Amino acid sequence: MKTLRYSLWAALLALLITSFLMPIACAGDDDDSSGDDDTADDDDSSGDEPVLPEFSASNFSDPATIDNPYMSWIPGYVWTYVESTEDGDQDVVVTVTSDTKTIMGIDCVVVHDIVTMDGETIEDTLDWYAQDDEGNVWYMGEDTAEYEDGEIVSTEGSWEGGVDGALPGIVMYADPQVGDYYYQEYYPGEAEDLGEVIALNETVTVEAGTFENCVVIEETNPLEPDVLEHKYHCPDVANVALAEDKSGEGDREELVEMTMK
Repeated sequence: MKTLRYSLWAALLALLITSFLMPIACAGDDDDSSGDDDTADDDDSSGDEPVLPEFSASNFSDPATIDNPYMSWIPGYVWTYVESTEDGDQDVVVTVTSDTKTIMGIDCVVVHDIVTMDGETIEDTLDWYAQDDEGNVWYMGEDTAEYEDGEIVSTEGSWEGGVDGALPGIVMYADPQVGDYYYQEYYPGEAEDLGEVIALNETVTVEAGTFENCVVIEETNPLEPDVLEHKYHCPDVANVALAEDKSGEGDREELVEMTMK
């Protein structure tokens, strides 16, 4: 009888302890579950953000010498492209001038980019570039104008680093790697092109020939969400061999020839 009473008492005591501890354990489980949900939410809401490169003039000892193999702005180089659009073919001529422009304390190479259609200028741009001591090519600004019937109708997209809050960005890294995601230009509300390296060692065929070991840059712009472009930068031409619209419009700009003046 003593053993039975002891067993009954022990069972009753165990039941009381279990009843007391269960709410605490459940509350602990709820806390853990809530924590897991918060972590999951944080994971879901997080995403890669583009890098805004930090500019310092002290990193540019010879900024006007731009010899990055994927984007070389050497005075006298000329690239001629044909861009196929829904409105017809456009001729694009990009010329590296011998001029420089001082921006944010460094000398920048001036590149002249002119677009014509049926012999009539529709866009005329001066772009400014510099290369830092690591070999990264920086985009320092642009002075662009769109034309209709020989008259300027817009200068939208023009900007200069250090003016009105605009900051330079990087257009080509010295050692591009898949996943690099960065601002190519940063003038809030006006110029916010983004670049992301999506492929290396690609081969592309255009009118000018077949080129290997190309880096593919995907370009987007939060100000123009529908814009999506892939550019193939190839060392054999030291610049872009092909630019393809991937947003559905189907525009294609391909290299016709590269010459030296």
